[in-house]
Amino acid sequence: MENGAQPLMLSGIKVLDFTQYLAGPTATRLMAELGAEIIKVEQAKGGDPSRGLPFLKEGRSAYFVQQNRGKKSVCVDFSKPEGVELIRALIPHVDVVIENYGPGVMDKRGLNYDALKQINPGIIMCSVSAFGRKSPLSHLTGYDYIAQAFSGVMHMTGDPDGPPRFVGVAIADGIAGVNAFASLGYALFHRNRTGQGQHIDIAMVDALYHMQSVEVQMFAANKGAYKPMRFGIHHYGSCPQGVFKGPKGWIVILALERQWPSVTRAIGKPELVDDPRFSSSGRRGRNQKELIAMIEAWMQTFPDDDAVLKALAEHRVPAGPVLSIEETVSHPYFTARRMVRQVPDRFLGEITIPGFPFKFSAFPEELPMEAPILGEHNEAVLGHYLGRSPESLATLYGQGILYKGEK
Repeated sequence: MENGAQPLMLSGIKVLDFTQYLAGPTATRLMAELGAEIIKVEQAKGGDPSRGLPFLKEGRSAYFVQQNRGKKSVCVDFSKPEGVELIRALIPHVDVVIENYGPGVMDKRGLNYDALKQINPGIIMCSVSAFGRKSPLSHLTGYDYIAQAFSGVMHMTGDPDGPPRFVGVAIADGIAGVNAFASLGYALFHRNRTGQGQHIDIAMVDALYHMQSVEVQMFAANKGAYKPMRFGIHHYGSCPQGVFKGPKGWIVILALERQWPSVTRAIGKPELVDDPRFSSSGRRGRNQKELIAMIEAWMQTFPDDDAVLKALAEHRVPAGPVLSIEETVSHPYFTARRMVRQVPDRFLGEITIPGFPFKFSAFPEELPMEAPILGEHNEAVLGHYLGRSPESLATLYGQGILYKGEK
């Protein structure tokens, strides 16, 4: 694929994609947007289990479409030796192998990195799992909420007197997928300079734990005297840093020390700058109930949330509305940034999905892509790379080694 006369950033890069559900497909979805050829290897007969996730229309999944646009589907029964041999025969033709199967699946079939590098020494393999392939817990199966729990993210989410809560989006899957995407780019860059392939081990728990920007170091630096704990909708140590009740909905203010004088002017109480209760971030944290009540009372004097946000913006106070998903879909910001976009599907028609988050000035246009039918590219991939004739492929279909679906 090319953008005018200019090759796309990942043009010519070929990826053998054994991923399913979300974390792994996120990485290859992003690579597809940059022009990589993604050959999605699906297990016969059902393929990627996400093909059955809602929203479904006549057997076609919008979830699957969103995560797998621009990929080619090869559906193989690789529980059979002949299926494994087909896959192994593709290894010399690809640059990257990525998988997020359960523990031991690739090893049992001789498709782990040690086996594949014997076939293609320059291969880059990426494994995405809950606890990593090399760890004391590598034998455990895990999903998003488990990673949130184990990484401490769930402990830090919710009210202090209530139970821990999970984040309402698949944050572990998404961040692990982006970590895999980033690491593959740098591994390809390294191979381009040295010729050296390698194995990348991405753990969902690690991806979330890496986000602990304050909690770990504060606990360690205080020798355990400080014990990080969830603090609900307002930061425990400072104010205003939290979620405030506006005239209609909810508004977030996150004002640091330098913005505090601007907050006082915005709410019409400049004298609070000299009030000893609020003279430092720590004191504002200790007296936050009084300050929160003042700010929310001020907000209620406005006709709507937009008027509150306008007043805060005029004083350069960092603030934003808490938007529902419904509100984001029609919000002009997301439209202008192409973060809400409509894409075609031959079965579902036009569907709305989130946009591509990386904005490259050299590649402003998006690629026209569709999600594949199960096994749609069996003939194209195996014929092109392995020279398989229509007759030999027909035999493989007859033996149940290859499979093709309808959606």
